[in-house]
Amino acid sequence: MSEPVVRIRMARVEGAQLAQLVDDFRELVGANREIDDPAIARLLPDPYPDDEDSSRAFRDATGDDLLDRRALDADIVRSALAGMRGDLGEMTQSDAFTEHDLDIPASDIDAWMRTLTALRLVIADRLGIESDDDHDPDDPRFGVYDWLGYRLELTIEAADELL
Repeated sequence: MSEPVVRIRMARVEGAQLAQLVDDFRELVGANREIDDPAIARLLPDPYPDDEDSSRAFRDATGDDLLDRRALDADIVRSALAGMRGDLGEMTQSDAFTEHDLDIPASDIDAWMRTLTALRLVIADRLGIESDDDHDPDDPRFGVYDWLGYRLELTIEAADELL
């Protein structure tokens, strides 16, 4: 019996852009990561916000494992997007906007949701989004952040349909 899959429709241009974002994210959390990068800090939970020593000890004990897990999750997403890669400047308009089905094995869907969420956290850090009040939907710089939220929502809906 084959594993159930979650099917997500995505235009090739979206797949190529997402693949580039995931590649950039993979580099951020990879072996040569800059632990002092504020985006990395945003990816690591702070269970003791009122106790800096305990927070530091927790990050020291769990941070590398969590970032390694994020890197593995990103690798799963990268593999699924391999067929959608391409030079955006070389794509014809018709090819760029042709939708493709991505079949994601049910066992990989959590990696997808964690990666999309982590990408949003990194972009939120880069844009200075700390709360909903910091988000300006009229500012075009927030477009990728919003688009990732949309993609995450579609992924969750597709996963829910599987259940």
